[in-house]
Amino acid sequence: MPLHVPVAPASALHSVRTALGSSAGAPEHALPVHVLHLGTARGGLPHAERTGWQFLVRDGERVVAAETVRSADGWAFSHVSEGPFVSSTVRALRQAEALAGQYEPRVLSVPGLYMVALWLHSDAAGDDTAPGEADLLVPLAPAPPGIAAHRPHRVADLIPVLSLR
Repeated sequence: MPLHVPVAPASALHSVRTALGSSAGAPEHALPVHVLHLGTARGGLPHAERTGWQFLVRDGERVVAAETVRSADGWAFSHVSEGPFVSSTVRALRQAEALAGQYEPRVLSVPGLYMVALWLHSDAAGDDTAPGEADLLVPLAPAPPGIAAHRPHRVADLIPVLSLR
């Protein structure tokens, strides 16, 4: 089922387009970026803070991620990255499109574990911030030891495992 990709704030998209210039591909897949610190992981995803937006930018076969962060004016360009997490994000998005149900894709970073996951927020949850019972986390490669990359987990099942590390 197609994903419900959120609309990024205009200032976030503008900052990425300005930073990349006209020679880069068009930003696609605007993904809100949330950070969950291990000290707050026991409280679950309601404690994950939205810190920015990630845009996947395709230039031929190459895909990079352009990220923004909060600024006094709204959103400011932060950096461009490529590598395993970016290619893994693309793969996880393709996997998510094959799932039953409506999901809004988000990026969840857990810096204490050097872990990034695709957070599939259930549109049925009705709340933009609180995770729903149907929310899934898809750990991206490379995943921490003992956590399988690209295997969808219910949030209620994976967060307790993360909080024990």
